[in-house]
Amino acid sequence: MAHQVPIEIGSIQGKALVIRWLLGASQKHLGRNMAFKLSFELVDTGKGSGDTIRKKEETHRMTKANRAFAHFR
Repeated sequence: MAHQVPIEIGSIQGKALVIRWLLGASQKHLGRNMAFKLSFELVDTGKGSGDTIRKKEETHRMTKANRAFAHFR
């Protein structure tokens, strides 16, 4: 069984990850074009809801759960 070991990421890498999550969540929205989809996701993110926020919280939960394995790196 493989365990995911949580590691800290830098600010540039974190920003790239958030942009990737925003674009991925935007593609799931129904809308005319990507600009509208992205704007809807940005509004949802500003309100504290949406797929991007859900992904962030899910990642933080997984990191907390796997914190016991941090000594393996």
